[in-house]
Amino acid sequence: MSIKLAAIDLDDTLLNNRHMISPACVDAIRRVKEQGVYVVLATGRMYRAALPFAQQLELEMPLIAYQGALVKNSGSGEVLYERTLDAQLSLHLIDFLEFQRIDYHIYCNDQVYARKMLPLLEKHARVTGINPVINGDMAGVIMKTPPLEIMAVFQDYTRRKDVELMLRDRYHGRLHLSRFKYNTLEIMDRLATKAQALATVAARLGVQQHEVMAIGDSHNDVPMIEWAGIGVAVGNAHPRVKAAADFITGSNEEEGVIAALEKFIG
Repeated sequence: MSIKLAAIDLDDTLLNNRHMISPACVDAIRRVKEQGVYVVLATGRMYRAALPFAQQLELEMPLIAYQGALVKNSGSGEVLYERTLDAQLSLHLIDFLEFQRIDYHIYCNDQVYARKMLPLLEKHARVTGINPVINGDMAGVIMKTPPLEIMAVFQDYTRRKDVELMLRDRYHGRLHLSRFKYNTLEIMDRLATKAQALATVAARLGVQQHEVMAIGDSHNDVPMIEWAGIGVAVGNAHPRVKAAADFITGSNEEEGVIAALEKFIG
């Protein structure tokens, strides 16, 4: 099988535990590009939080951000794919979360908005350098610009599971729900997945599904790992991701992306 497109997740996959791309990984990606293989980043990060890594790797390519809700070219800025949540649906969702007394934040216009500062948002700001906008009128924000994502933040795992089941039952396939790190639940449009975004990118580049490799570590990577011709999980991936993958490589700290690229591309 000849791989023509490699889609790589950032956090805990390509990035090490210091949130950096190692020089060896940078060099490996350069070699892959020299062979004529397309490399795209596919991340849950905001577009502007992922852009510096695309620039570091000299990727003037479609950049998959927000778990697939947005695909935007890192060179030209052209938007190739965007799936926002419906505004009225979003209002119902935040009403539901507030009634359940669940903290949440939303992503609009490549910015994160929250009713109050949370420890998770403080961590996000330290890692990305992007500070949230604190705004008590979340409904007003949504009415101006429907969000790409609502992220619910829980105190315990049991509560997250219960709310996820309630949302699935209430909205009957209208949402894509993905469990994320730090005991959170991502709430997005049903077509806002890394698989849908990657399929759009592949079609744009003239690459067939069986010519695509996807590498990741977390729940939100499962759709693209299952969709790609070759799905790869890093060694530190969640068990569900490993079960979906065709190949398990080394961890992010072991620069597992390099081994995967060398095995399937050379």
